[in-house]
Parts: sequence; structure tokens; C-alpha cells
Amino acid sequence: MRLMVFQPAAVFLDETVDKVVAQGPEGAFGIRLRHIDLAAALAPGILSYWTPAGGEHFMAVNGGILIKQGERVQVATRMAVSGTLGELYATVSRFITDADERERQTRVAVARLEADFIRRFVEFGKNA
Repeated sequence: MRLMVFQPAAVFLDETVDKVVAQGPEGAFGIRLRHIDLAAALAPGILSYWTPAGGEHFMAVNGGILIKQGERVQVATRMAVSGTLGELYATVSRFITDADERERQTRVAVARLEADFIRRFVEFGKNA
């Protein structure tokens, strides 16, 4: 099976693998060659894969999409980092913290827009 990991600017990984394990929003799932074709969302987490030589490899991904079609598994992600499992734990924690901060900033921006809309709506009612 061919595993390809794409980042916005480049191909991060292109390798022959026997098995892939990824993290989705509902939990971990595994893919082997005869697995049914699928498309799945990926949560920030560890993606592991096994090569034909028997080695297990790890990478941290910052969410994304995984598509398994025939003998190809393609992953599109904003950021991927290879390394040992211990090193990648800190990377995944940073991915999650960054996502939480972006979500908080988005909630603040939406609250400001809502408050501005309500203020203008009240002013419009006074002028009518």
C-alpha cells in the first residue's frame, strides 16, 4: 500500500507501508491493504505506519483528511512532523493548544460582531 502525506507546500512522505493507524474525532482507526475505501477527518494526533521491513514510524499531524482508495492512502494536513513518540507528544499538545487559542479568538470576534449588530439594530429602532 502507498502512503502519501501532503502539506500545503510539499509532499511530506511518500512510502510503501503495510498498515496505517490514525486518529479521527471519534478515536483511532487502522487501515490495511484490503480495507474498504474511505474518507475520514483526522484530529490533531499521532499517525503511525508500519513499513514492509517491519519498522514502526510515527508522525504528528495537525488534523486533516485521510483518503484510502485502492492501494493508496493519502493524507492532506496543514502540518506534519516526524519523530519519536516521546518528542511527538509535545508537538501534538502544541497543535491542540494552538487550535484552542484560534477557537477562543474566533469566539471573541463573533461575540464582538453580535454585540455590534445588536447595538446597531437598537439604534436603528430608535431612529424609526
